[in-house]
Amino acid sequence: LRSVGTPSLSTSIQGHPISMPICIAPTAMHCLAHPDGEKATARAAAAAGTCMCVSTISTVSLEDVAAVGTGLKWFQLYVYSDMEVTRQIIKRVERCGYKAIAVTVDAPLLGMRYADERNKFVLPPHLKFGNFVSQDKHISELDSNSGSGLSAYFADLLDTNSGWEIIDWLKSVTSLPIIIKGIHTGEDALLAVEHGVEGIWVSNHGARQLDTVPASIDMLHEIVQYVDPRKVEIYVDGGVRYGTDVLVGLALGARAVFVGRPALWGLSYAGEEGVSLMLRLLRKELLLALTLSGCKDVHSIPKELVRRKSYFSKL
Repeated sequence: LRSVGTPSLSTSIQGHPISMPICIAPTAMHCLAHPDGEKATARAAAAAGTCMCVSTISTVSLEDVAAVGTGLKWFQLYVYSDMEVTRQIIKRVERCGYKAIAVTVDAPLLGMRYADERNKFVLPPHLKFGNFVSQDKHISELDSNSGSGLSAYFADLLDTNSGWEIIDWLKSVTSLPIIIKGIHTGEDALLAVEHGVEGIWVSNHGARQLDTVPASIDMLHEIVQYVDPRKVEIYVDGGVRYGTDVLVGLALGARAVFVGRPALWGLSYAGEEGVSLMLRLLRKELLLALTLSGCKDVHSIPKELVRRKSYFSKL
């Protein structure tokens, strides 16, 4: 018996307002799903008033994505072994008005993806990595003489040796907020805070990196025991399919929840309109979940709303 009216979904991330705590996670190569690729996804996110995080290995350049609308955009960064390549990407990101850099730290190498290995995955001839089209072929395209071309790309070009000093280096070359993406333990979350990051993104890379790792939502529960989400913003992705999944993430301490595969499914279904439809569905479901839970807004969700399986096993 709580008067909640129509719950408010408005919130902010890194000081920038968004219409709801449902954002689009970075996924690679959107043009495989629809010819408009990342531009269609960006338009849908902007129309919904939420954030899109653009992948380093998108099939549209970061400049072209930035040009399609005024919506809030972050950039997901892979650190290349050639640090000058990394530095130049960051400078382009700054010039184009992106508001944060989410550096992925769980992929020094690509996880074992047997389907890609069997299929000898490469991009089709008409597609390239949009952020590198003016550079050498080895960095803008995939080549596969044996196994996955994407796996070989990571092994050949990405930095596999850096430790926490890479966060210090990033802080030295940009004033943009640094979000560390791929944190999966409370201890690492504490180290991230010690190195001055502005946000912690709990993610297991869509469960595609290391088999048998716990779900991100389970690790979120641990990480908020180490890091106060009121002081350092925490985000989560992975397995979000319904508005109730978003509600659980928020209740456990996430500032916002990011969706990856659902955006690609919407994109493959109907391009920009498909992504918009996906966001509208999640928004509608979250509004209903908040109302039925007696929550007037996304900032008043009690953590007691969530009961873990271990609780019921003791009954």
